[in-house]
Amino acid sequence: MRYDRTVHLDTDFATTVIAVREALAEQGFGILTEIDVAATLKAKLGHDMEDYVILGACNPPLAHRALDIDRTIGLLLPCNVVVRAEGDGTTVQAIDPGTMTALTGLDALRPVAEEAARRLDAALNALAQPVA
Repeated sequence: MRYDRTVHLDTDFATTVIAVREALAEQGFGILTEIDVAATLKAKLGHDMEDYVILGACNPPLAHRALDIDRTIGLLLPCNVVVRAEGDGTTVQAIDPGTMTALTGLDALRPVAEEAARRLDAALNALAQPVA
């Protein structure tokens, strides 16, 4: 089972991070956490890697619905979105919310996962559209 939803963009890393934040906000997601993986690995291990950030995106109404079904689902929240430099562009990847249902086996989570997937897909699709 694939657990990601991915788009590749021909934009630089910094521009893409801003665009991802805006596209997620348009779909009701706020960013709860931001992990600069490249900076952390450099500081802690002296390891150089491409620009790589993990954004912890949360849509509060969806999180509330999921937590009402299964309090343990917090282990899978928020929805992680990765932005990473790749070649001459940037890759944006979001976790497939369907993993909530697949991992828990709880069919009651399916409508929440489907709505989260629709919203994440809309954000990713907006990023992939050329700017007029």
